[in-house]
Amino acid sequence: MTQPLTLVGTAHPKPERAAELKQLLLSFVEPTRQEPGCLEYHFHEDRDEPGVFIFYEAWRSQADLDAHLALPHMQAFWEQRMDYLKSDLDITFLTMHSPYEPAARA
Repeated sequence: MTQPLTLVGTAHPKPERAAELKQLLLSFVEPTRQEPGCLEYHFHEDRDEPGVFIFYEAWRSQADLDAHLALPHMQAFWEQRMDYLKSDLDITFLTMHSPYEPAARA
């Protein structure tokens, strides 16, 4: 397996759109986890700053991430994201130094 592509993103929503954004982002979790190149996909809320959302993603390759981002619902989100956000997504790409060992899926 090639080195996975990992990213952590943070979303700071407009207060009046936080609940709506949370539901939208939650709706992406299960379909994304079913995509062939998705290794990990997790959605979080900051415990100290409720309403700040953090997502963690690991993809088999850049091509798999690109395929994910090209899906119609992701394209729509990307085009409309600033309707929900105070500032643009803060995305950090990571290099994984520990070996990736996928968890057994039920």
